Amino acid sequence: MSDMRQRLVSLGRQLDAPADPCDAVAMLRLLRTLYAVGRDDLPLGRLFEGHVDAMQIVSRYGSAQQEAALPENAVLGVWNADLPGDPLRLDGDRLIGGKSFASGAGILSHALVSVDADGGRQLLLLDLTHTPPAIDRSFWRVVGMQRSETHQVRWAGAAIGADERVGQPGDYVREPWFSGGALRFAAVQAGGIAGLVDATRDHLVATGRADDPHQAGRLARLHALGMTAADAVRRAAEGWFGDQAARLPLVSAARVAVYAAGGEAVLVAQEAVGVSALFVDHPLAAKLTDLSVYLRQPGPDAQRMRVGAAVAAGVLDVRL
Repeated sequence: MSDMRQRLVSLGRQLDAPADPCDAVAMLRLLRTLYAVGRDDLPLGRLFEGHVDAMQIVSRYGSAQQEAALPENAVLGVWNADLPGDPLRLDGDRLIGGKSFASGAGILSHALVSVDADGGRQLLLLDLTHTPPAIDRSFWRVVGMQRSETHQVRWAGAAIGADERVGQPGDYVREPWFSGGALRFAAVQAGGIAGLVDATRDHLVATGRADDPHQAGRLARLHALGMTAADAVRRAAEGWFGDQAARLPLVSAARVAVYAAGGEAVLVAQEAVGVSALFVDHPLAAKLTDLSVYLRQPGPDAQRMRVGAAVAAGVLDVRL
């Protein structure tokens, strides 16, 4: 078992339960766990968030037998992005085609994959030991998040049984869970910002530069950016069990805040540390590149539009 998978198994055992959080206290506890993992190791946080997502989906839509069949050391993920030109599909009971951006390929024990079906996207829970895909590792050539092992995967006629179908067609994109789940990765990203603050501080203290007034100003700004991201995630978590109309706008607001704070934090950290941060063996180098890549989640403009519409409608307002 790889070191990354062992760490994911250990983290999975720390979860209260595989199901969706039942109240704000449980939600905050989960998000703080994700935040802490992202603060220490963003690629690990990305994979752990995918495991949490998959476990919640199986708990929400799957059968008791499917939950019980998962081994104690199972590590799950969700692969939804279809491979351009060769999307994953079912031909009778045979799985054909592939997925792109399949994080954890080669690490996960199980994957939830989606295929088009009458009525919407159908989820399949695949035991990757029994139904292994071909993994194309030439795809993931990026400056950061390499350790998330986000590859392209393909199947060429693997047999699929009825017991591998999770829920009904269309379940995967049901709200508020589909959009609301973004709060989990926002928590990991916010943790990544905190980790960037930590590493920048450590560098400036170690090099005797933290007392410089310009550097002190940069540390103050980094702290403010880190708190902005963390506070936005916390507000969305606390609001999830409140006004239902504000649920998804609050998640979008958290995504917008984390995206903006993270982008500025990368620039400020680079200014503070200088060219040293660009050496590949510097502790800050991976944190900078990992965060820069992981912040690029799809649809940032759509999130801003949702927030703006909610403000216009009076669903969201500014308050202490």
